Amino acid sequence: MKGSVDFYLTSAILQIERIIHIIQKGRIMEGLVKVENKNLALQQGITEDLYSRYIAFIDAKPKTIETYTRALRQFFKYTQEQGISNPTREDIIAYRETLRESHKPTTTQNYITALRQFFKWTEQEGLYKNVADKIKGAKIDRAHKKDYLSGPQVKEILDNIDLEVEIGMRDYAIFALMVTGGLRTIEISRANVEDLRTLGASTVLYIQGKARDEKTDYVKLPGPVEKAIRSYLKTRSNLQGKQPLFTSTSNNNKGGRVTTRTISGIVKRRLNEAGHNSDRLTAHSLRHTAGTLNLLNGGSLEETQQLLRHSNINTTMIYIHSINRATNPSEERIANAIF
Repeated sequence: MKGSVDFYLTSAILQIERIIHIIQKGRIMEGLVKVENKNLALQQGITEDLYSRYIAFIDAKPKTIETYTRALRQFFKYTQEQGISNPTREDIIAYRETLRESHKPTTTQNYITALRQFFKWTEQEGLYKNVADKIKGAKIDRAHKKDYLSGPQVKEILDNIDLEVEIGMRDYAIFALMVTGGLRTIEISRANVEDLRTLGASTVLYIQGKARDEKTDYVKLPGPVEKAIRSYLKTRSNLQGKQPLFTSTSNNNKGGRVTTRTISGIVKRRLNEAGHNSDRLTAHSLRHTAGTLNLLNGGSLEETQQLLRHSNINTTMIYIHSINRATNPSEERIANAIF
């Protein structure tokens, strides 16, 4: 009996040793190794498979995942070109400098943020030490990068749109809605016919705002804007609530939902047709125009924050700074003292 026990015990020990060997071999194949100082390193370096695992791990909105994927792919390409398999903190800093030379500060900031989150994850998972910890991206200028339009300029642009054709009626309604409600292109794209509702004495459009999962925010529709939207909707037949508020006229997507890219193109084309072809005037300029015109015409800072749906009033304060500089008559005052 004792011999049998010893035999089974020996067999069990051998089986456990084989399992441990398989596990260790698997870890080595994955390139994982712990060094004596308890820092972590990848034996085979950063691999594309590791990036794929991280992207699958991220619990974020599709747009965020898209940004992180693009950022990590860019870094993966850089490490391949530079022959880097085990990146160090110095490599991350060098990569940041190459980004600064060829990318906008906001892009550099986003890419470095993605790297910080990635290496934070690799360390938490016991895969690789966090070599990007506390590395800064780029200094972002909080001033607006886009110009805004004056009231007469907006009227000039709207008056230049042909309302005798369906596409003109649609573009007019989109432009008017964005410039009075401060809407983003994504909010226009997501809008459905059923989102037009009556709230008290006002007609409103419920919108799904930035980083929101539901349509809990709304903008009030001034009379001329509501009229423009309803005139456009009359050109479409068999309207149903779930249908897009604004539809595409392109051959590839006729009758389908307008994309953010299409909306940006619509605004840019209407700006150019009215002679406003500056690179600093885009679809997002209409949002800046809404905030600025509201403040210039008596709106309070809090009202403007609510209009633009800023979670932090400091974001709205940027408009105050821009307006103060634009209305500062110092140069003219000095010129009058000289000439």
